[in-house]
Amino acid sequence: MLSFLRQRWFLIVLIATLVAGIAWPGAMRPVVDRMSGDAILAIVTFIMALPLETGVLWRAVRRPGPAWLGAVLNSGIAPPLGWLASLLLPSELAVGLVLAATVPTTLASAAVWTRRAGGNDAVAFLVTMITNLGCFLVIPAWLTLLIGIRAEVDFGKIVLGLILLVVLPIIVAQLLRQWPPVGAAATRHKPLLSGIAQIGVLSMVLVGAVMCGDRLAAVDGNSIVSVPNVAILLSSVIALHVVLVALGFTFSRLLSIAPADAIAVAFAGSQKTLMVGTYLAMVVGPLAILPMVAYHAAQLVIDTLIADWLRQRDDVNGLDPEL
Repeated sequence: MLSFLRQRWFLIVLIATLVAGIAWPGAMRPVVDRMSGDAILAIVTFIMALPLETGVLWRAVRRPGPAWLGAVLNSGIAPPLGWLASLLLPSELAVGLVLAATVPTTLASAAVWTRRAGGNDAVAFLVTMITNLGCFLVIPAWLTLLIGIRAEVDFGKIVLGLILLVVLPIIVAQLLRQWPPVGAAATRHKPLLSGIAQIGVLSMVLVGAVMCGDRLAAVDGNSIVSVPNVAILLSSVIALHVVLVALGFTFSRLLSIAPADAIAVAFAGSQKTLMVGTYLAMVVGPLAILPMVAYHAAQLVIDTLIADWLRQRDDVNGLDPEL
């Protein structure tokens, strides 16, 4: 039981945070009012980017094919697939699902799950860098094309926000780790930094959940989040993620990409960052956080099952999962 709680604590606390914010927004409001979503996003991005080893990234850069395939899957194929799935949902939830499909690869779990499955985490790191550094251009472009006037969004504000709160912290973190004492300390304390970053993500989720709770309280009968709509939403995010993972493996096989690199393509190409998604959901509309959180929870569960199956298969076949 304790082992289960240690491995799944983030998912459990994530669900509890979402429920608390939505069900009791008034009680959570005093806590949320003391938080700055922008500051949390910038700090968490910096903390997540600091342990990323620049040397590992450069080794992947010398053979960038798999990383670019993962980036294309994540930033080029996922958004239109997300839009197709969103057609089944009410507009406020549909916008959230499109957001979930357009945000970049997560800064934490893509590499962690890739390594857990025995894949090449350097490729996952590079996909993370490509999609996050380019998100200030990719996200507004896809939102303009896919949802148009369905969301009254100040795209100039989004672009500036993503540059200052996502791109700049990544660059600063990577420059700082070139100083040997900082780089060594960041690598040594990577688990601690990841834990702190996840607490920051939960803080952002709480902010968005409280906003969502306030919005739901104003909706007559909460018809938007009815049982049928929630069932459709969960089915949509699960199907979208599974399709993206399958496409990652399929494209890799067609292009004769090495199995270890293919694992990175599948995970990094299909996973989405809750951190950036929560920030954008608060800009676009409070109900938009529901699809984002649903997708994040689904990817954690699904990819854990896939990674453990791949690792077990390699163990059975006598392969070294770290290769």
